[in-house]
Formats: sequence, C-alpha cells, structure tokens
Amino acid sequence: MDMNQSFQPGEVVYIIIRNPHAQGVAHVQQAAVVQDPESQTGLSLFMHETYFPLTEDYAVYQTEEEAEQAYQAAFGSPDAGETYYG
Repeated sequence: MDMNQSFQPGEVVYIIIRNPHAQGVAHVQQAAVVQDPESQTGLSLFMHETYFPLTEDYAVYQTEEEAEQAYQAAFGSPDAGETYYG
C-alpha cells in the first residue's frame, strides 16, 4: 500500500511514537500530513517542528481512538498493571 495515496495534505493523524531518549517510553502523538518539502509528489508527517517521511515505518491512524486502541494492544494499560518494556 502506498501511504501517500491514503492521506491528503492538511489531515491531522495520530501515530504511536517512542521517546528517542528512553526507548521504553511510547505515546500517541498528533501529527499533520503535509507536502514533503523535498519532493513535489511525496507527503510527510509534521510534528515537533520536524518533517518525518510518510512511510510504512510509522503506524498512522486517522483517529486518536484508533491510535489509543493500538497502543493498548501493543503496550498494555497502565491502569491494569500491564507494562511493556522494550
């Protein structure tokens, strides 16, 4: 699947991203889909004032609820005492 065909510039999406300083920490983050500044045809994710390529390397969700459900499935719920390390 071509990620660029699934999204349009201006869309707000949600991704699960790890903290680069603490790999055991992940959270759901809002990002904007924008035109890739280095490509006329590609798209990027824009968050924290940085562009990230819109590729299959990122789990991108159209709603925050979808992202939260995927996060719970992957990392467990802190309220339930389930914790994912790694």
